[in-house]
Amino acid sequence: MINNSSLQKWSRLETKSLDNQFINDIINGMNCSPFEAKSILDTVHKVYGNFFNCSQELAPGKAKFIVISAEDSPSKKLSKATKISVTLTINDDKEDLPIKEKEGVVALRQHRLSRICNEAFMQGGLLTVEDIANRIFCCGERTIVRDLKDLRNKNIFIPLRSSIKDMGRTLSHRSLIVKEWVKGAEYTDIARKTNHSVKAISNYVGKFKQVVALMKDGYDIHTIAFLTKISKRLVGEYIDIKAHSTIVLSRKHELETLLKKRM
Repeated sequence: MINNSSLQKWSRLETKSLDNQFINDIINGMNCSPFEAKSILDTVHKVYGNFFNCSQELAPGKAKFIVISAEDSPSKKLSKATKISVTLTINDDKEDLPIKEKEGVVALRQHRLSRICNEAFMQGGLLTVEDIANRIFCCGERTIVRDLKDLRNKNIFIPLRSSIKDMGRTLSHRSLIVKEWVKGAEYTDIARKTNHSVKAISNYVGKFKQVVALMKDGYDIHTIAFLTKISKRLVGEYIDIKAHSTIVLSRKHELETLLKKRM
């Protein structure tokens, strides 16, 4: 007996390819049929195929994957969603071996799971449980679901297409990090939780402080984005965090001290 849900799963996995993205772009851009778009794609492969293998060599332990763009609405069908290429760290001996030695195989898999999800998110993509189980770790989906549950119980945020969907409008990883900071988390804790460097987190928080200060001075979103060299969307997210997030007393004091220094 054929398992229809299993067939649907493999169909979803097949849609996450650059070929599918090319076909969708041709259909939408040239208003042609799927058959015509596929014929164009076949011709491109025939003529330019030999030039497709000149990509930059990846560092050991890293691999490229095609994933769904974080910019797309979670309600969009996978076959219509924008696909992007991301580079993920599958193995890092210096980082991974000590974890396996001290904590075991399960802890290592969960560490790698957190790392690749955050790497994909940082590059503008979102992984799914199907991606991780079938395309990356080659294990059962139930195993990944259990790992995700364990990580949630440890208050470790894992950006997946499903979890971002639950959050509504997609937040950038920078905003998610700033949200941790305003709640009182220290740089080192955020770094461990999100697989970011302390330097990167310090930079994100610094930009957030600049946005708050410029907003207090009465500048509009367009000007703030220009002055801070970040996107208007990110400025909007930072302003929303300042207006609606619960900010612990120590962080409020830090922001107020910054504003007083500017006066």
